[in-house]
Amino acid sequence: MGHRALVAYERTDGQYTLHYSHWGAANLKLKHRISAETPFGGEDTDTKWVKQLFSELADGLEADAGDGYLAGEDRPSTVVEPKPCATGLTLDKIVADHLDYLHHEAFFVVSTTFEVTAYRTLWFGLQYDSETVEQGDTVGNGALTTVRWYDGEPVGDGHLQGQFAALKDVVGDMLDKGVFTPSTARQYLKRKLAERVGDRQELLIPTRESPFEKASLNHS
Repeated sequence: MGHRALVAYERTDGQYTLHYSHWGAANLKLKHRISAETPFGGEDTDTKWVKQLFSELADGLEADAGDGYLAGEDRPSTVVEPKPCATGLTLDKIVADHLDYLHHEAFFVVSTTFEVTAYRTLWFGLQYDSETVEQGDTVGNGALTTVRWYDGEPVGDGHLQGQFAALKDVVGDMLDKGVFTPSTARQYLKRKLAERVGDRQELLIPTRESPFEKASLNHS
């Protein structure tokens, strides 16, 4: 099934190109595999077409315009798909309309200077935790959180995911018992998640007003 992730690369105009990685979420390894020498996370640092394609994408090349770079059968594999899913997006747009919080396990934001921020995705859907919830949106319905790092490894990542799963189980039970409405269940889920994350990590919860920036300021 893979460990699917989305990767947003900042362009020179401040917009972003969005790429898919089938295995990039595993242990959040892409944080340390993306660099100026390996912009798409491959092992080969001497591949000129990769750097040329990346440079042109950063300058605003459209997704389909780079197909010529990808035609060669002998091109080395990369962890991130070189062809973008979309180009010219804001982070707000990506988080609200492209990030699937159920199927994408991680989200990476890469600056023009190759500073890589890794976010773990946490899905708010309760259809697997409640007998009264039939379905839940997967796109734009969740939270993003950074993790702490020590010696190149994420610390507490699995623990937080376990805590969040347990929290959803409790919220699902409260919904089934009529203690929560769907609206109050979501508010409780957001509040308790913010308490668990605390101030040591960044927590982003999309809102319609500003999915990326505003949520990072108020944890709401």
